[in-house]
Amino acid sequence: MQKAYKLLSIQEGISNNTAKKMIDKGLVSVGGRILTLARREMREDTTFKILQMQSESILDENKDIVCIDKPAFMDSYELARKYPKLILLNRLDTPTSGIILFAKNEEFRAKAIKEFKNLRVYKEYGAIVSGRISEEMQINMPIFTNKKQAKSIIDAKKGKEANTIVYPFMIDKNHSFVKVVIKQGLTHQIRLHLSYKGLAIMGDRLYGKNNDKTPRLMLHSHKYKILDYSFTSPYPKEMLNFLNN
Repeated sequence: MQKAYKLLSIQEGISNNTAKKMIDKGLVSVGGRILTLARREMREDTTFKILQMQSESILDENKDIVCIDKPAFMDSYELARKYPKLILLNRLDTPTSGIILFAKNEEFRAKAIKEFKNLRVYKEYGAIVSGRISEEMQINMPIFTNKKQAKSIIDAKKGKEANTIVYPFMIDKNHSFVKVVIKQGLTHQIRLHLSYKGLAIMGDRLYGKNNDKTPRLMLHSHKYKILDYSFTSPYPKEMLNFLNN
């Protein structure tokens, strides 16, 4: 038996640190299941499958702002380090794909931060969930985030106000493709709220089902509107193809 990241390091000819990062990002699976613990003890004949992370792309750019399409499995700060002259305005969970905004100057950054603070930014996501939803749903449940565990819970006493609106888009067998609109954007807000309602997002290793073998989190930041700007990121092919398989 050997720790998973060490086995992966040997099999792929990469450093232990690189192997651990790949596992932590959710890029490594065994037997169709995403490997979630880099230090898990595994047999030495274990076969790993590695997903290839796509590259980011610039969706739009003007004098004030740059809109970048972040691929799933890339950390928001990792993306920011690639563009040191730009100022990061929003973040997405590592497994979530879609819109990341950067300010090009301090003046616009200050205006944008004010819009976020006053909940005047339109944020629309697309998600594929386990379960059938045919009517609009509004979820108003306070959220508390345990920063040490990097996990959020519903907590009426310590939680912050959070409102999530869910619109049905498509139903296929036991899954639904939904549009989700939020204002607050608290840590894991959409993932937690949907899971609380029994509609866990497919591929969610934190709030979803243990037997889910979906290769990625089926959550995508699709549309943003801030000040006079509007941006749209097309849905990734793995989400579009999911319901057809």
